[in-house]
Amino acid sequence: MRGLLTLATTTHPAVDPGSGLGLDPGTAWILNPRVAVRPEPFGALLYHFGTRRLSFLKDTRLVDLVTALADFPSVDATFTALGIDEDARSGYVSALQRLADTDMLLPATDHA
Repeated sequence: MRGLLTLATTTHPAVDPGSGLGLDPGTAWILNPRVAVRPEPFGALLYHFGTRRLSFLKDTRLVDLVTALADFPSVDATFTALGIDEDARSGYVSALQRLADTDMLLPATDHA
C-alpha cells in the first residue's frame, strides 16, 4: 500500500502528548532502522522492509526533517535547527504523525 505525504495547506493544532495521537514534538523520534530513504527530484521515497509499505515524501523540507530527526533531542529541536518557523510546524507535525502511524518513525527512546 502506498502513502502520499505532503504538507497540509490548512492549519492544524500541534499534536500534544495528551491528544492520544502519540507524536509529541517535545520528544525524540527517529527513522525506523528498517526504512530506506531514496532521494528523488520531488522529495523522496520511503520503503519499509518489514511492512513492505512505500511512502512518497513530496516536500524536500520534510525529507530534511525526517533524515535529521536522529541528530537532535526532540522534534522541536530539529525544527529549530532546520529553521522551520513556528507557523509552519503544525503541518510538519501532522506529516510526521502519519509516518509514525505507519511505523516509518519510532520514538527514539524505544531504540536508544
